[in-house]
Amino acid sequence: MENQHIQIHNGITSTYGLNRFSVAPMLSWTDRHCRYFHRILSKHALLHTEMVTTGAIIYGKGDFLTFNDQEHPVVLQLGGANPTDLAHCAKLAAELGYDEINLNVGCPSDRVKNGKFGACLMGEANLVAQCVAEMKEMVDIPVTVKTRIGIDDQDSYEFLVDFVRTVSEKGNCSNFTIHARKAYLSGLSPKENRKIPKLDYPRVYQLKKDFPHLTIGINGCINSLVEAEKHLKFLDGVMIGRKAYQTPYLLTEVDQYLFGSDAPMIKRCDAVKAMFPYIESELSSGTYLNHITRHMLGLFHTQPGTRQWRRYISENAHKPSAGIEVLEAALAKIQDALNV
Repeated sequence: MENQHIQIHNGITSTYGLNRFSVAPMLSWTDRHCRYFHRILSKHALLHTEMVTTGAIIYGKGDFLTFNDQEHPVVLQLGGANPTDLAHCAKLAAELGYDEINLNVGCPSDRVKNGKFGACLMGEANLVAQCVAEMKEMVDIPVTVKTRIGIDDQDSYEFLVDFVRTVSEKGNCSNFTIHARKAYLSGLSPKENRKIPKLDYPRVYQLKKDFPHLTIGINGCINSLVEAEKHLKFLDGVMIGRKAYQTPYLLTEVDQYLFGSDAPMIKRCDAVKAMFPYIESELSSGTYLNHITRHMLGLFHTQPGTRQWRRYISENAHKPSAGIEVLEAALAKIQDALNV
């Protein structure tokens, strides 16, 4: 199986596949600050960037590929449909040290659709295969695909099988993460596309049965590690998105529960303090505090004092002069109540 028995960065080793558990790529959420925070919580979870378009990388003025070495293992998710551009961007990412390239074939937003990539590419399996093949020619790291079970009226199991067979055989792609619901390319917003089409987990299980030689992971409304473990009885990997972001302390259980680690879980307050050196470094470079702390608001979810934590940070972290003292004050307000 691809990526099995891999040596994970920072001295962490695992006998499981790299994709056994991952945090989904989420626009406006899984930026480099979020990923650094998530890495403090879990050493084994595979982290993804937000989707970055080839156009932004090639023509944009910003540096869209920056990441911290502590984020490993980390995946760059690319959005695009031009094989040459994708291959160029994959090469840049590999040279920078990314551990994997993932092609977005699942996003249903109008912006993505107008760019002729994302979920609409499910209808062009040969093009997806060409994109993957040309990227793989340029890099030695894995190139994977994240997709849906179908689009619009092309939602039969046979359609999904044909897509996976074409991309795996012609594109030499051996690793797919399947969002277990189809995408509507018209009439629904991206938010509605996360809820309205029905989930079909058994279809993804069947895909693994029909393609046992492929690495198949699943995504879509998975809200706990207990659920994740159930899926792993049938599949090679599980990807959790919104739940991992909104209640990030879930990630502290990943290493023990899914990877067999005997390392102790980090406590919530210690996780906050572990962010201090990173935050101070970022502040000295001109980053605003709230650009980092917005990813930490859910850390104390369900704990006594969580409202005080969220409120104090929300009211103070956006100020131009805000620094570490904001987090120290937020911790001081609730530490006695939390007893952690």
